[in-house]
Amino acid sequence: MESVRSYLTGLECRACCTTVEADRPVGTCPTCGHTLFATYDLAGASSTFTRVGVQGRPGTLWRYRELLPVRTATNILTLGEGFTPILDLGELPSAPGVHCLLKDDGLMPTGSFKARGMAVAVSRARELGIARLFAPTAGNAGIALAAYAARGGLPATIYLPESAPEAVPRACRAYGAQVVAVPGTIREAGEEGRRREKGTGAFDMSTLREPYRVEGKKTMGFEIAEQLAGDAFPDAIVYPTGGGTGLVGMFKAFQELRTLGWVDRIPRLYAVQPDGCAPVVRALREEAPRVRAWEDPRTIAPGLAVPAPFASERILEAVRASGGGGTTVPDLAMVEAMELLAKGFGISTCPEGAAPAAALGPLLRARQIRAGETVLLYNTGSGAIWDVRGLRDALGAAGKVAR
Repeated sequence: MESVRSYLTGLECRACCTTVEADRPVGTCPTCGHTLFATYDLAGASSTFTRVGVQGRPGTLWRYRELLPVRTATNILTLGEGFTPILDLGELPSAPGVHCLLKDDGLMPTGSFKARGMAVAVSRARELGIARLFAPTAGNAGIALAAYAARGGLPATIYLPESAPEAVPRACRAYGAQVVAVPGTIREAGEEGRRREKGTGAFDMSTLREPYRVEGKKTMGFEIAEQLAGDAFPDAIVYPTGGGTGLVGMFKAFQELRTLGWVDRIPRLYAVQPDGCAPVVRALREEAPRVRAWEDPRTIAPGLAVPAPFASERILEAVRASGGGGTTVPDLAMVEAMELLAKGFGISTCPEGAAPAAALGPLLRARQIRAGETVLLYNTGSGAIWDVRGLRDALGAAGKVAR
């Protein structure tokens, strides 16, 4: 892997077409404030970035180094993240005739898919000489940032909603990060973090407010294309959507892979959100160009309690350009899906990770997916810190058991 290099060429803003030199720290577009995306010399990378070329490389996301932004191998901070299994679930009761697969990122080093983005972003931050990091988070991203910052010897501050499960700040502190609890949602946590950190030199690692977390999330698409080649490639991917970086990352991955000849089509991407916080699904239904902030967000899934995801134009673009769509699910359906996956298949999921399984029935009834298709469900995180019975009891006590 030492001989494999990054073919990173720069950064670009899709909103205003500004291009930015990549080898200095930068957050959002200096012209318009939108998200910057990494660009690569795909023609140059094509000589080694082939299916045969990546075979035999270590079973981590770093097997795709040509299309990742870290230039020097010694700057890679790894905990063994990536190349998680894809499990065959067969046919689930809620979706007769649909062949269901599940990619299990609950097995990542920090327990969730957030390890992908943070492994790449923190590695690149260290390579660029950034000395301090901070981020708002509903949970898993904070744990991942704390872990990879510790791996790189970088101080990190995590801004959490006060309502975050106690296991989250405990895990962040265990990795040595500073934790600041903020009243409200991740939106308020972000505002408070940016206010406090202004002028300190700390770098904002928020979702889509820096260029490289999406590059780590992109490896979800790379792995799906490598693990499910040819006829096994899914017709659709159902994904729990909070900040939406995973959808943006997978869409970017499939675009790059199509250019390189790995795939000839992009699976339809479906966003799943809870009934009590669904700004992306609402925007899809209204055919809006961007989301409106969700009023009074309520859900048991902290990672999906994102009332106004940043760069929502890019999330909607990924879903629409792939021919996909979206649906909402009640909290109780997520809990039932957690139980189904655990007891029926031995798969541990958080509420967010169970949301795609909960969405199968609604998507089939709406004819967004169809019998005879292969559909991949994305489990974004482990259920290790979750008490399913406690969730059921809490929903019953709150009077939220009605579908």
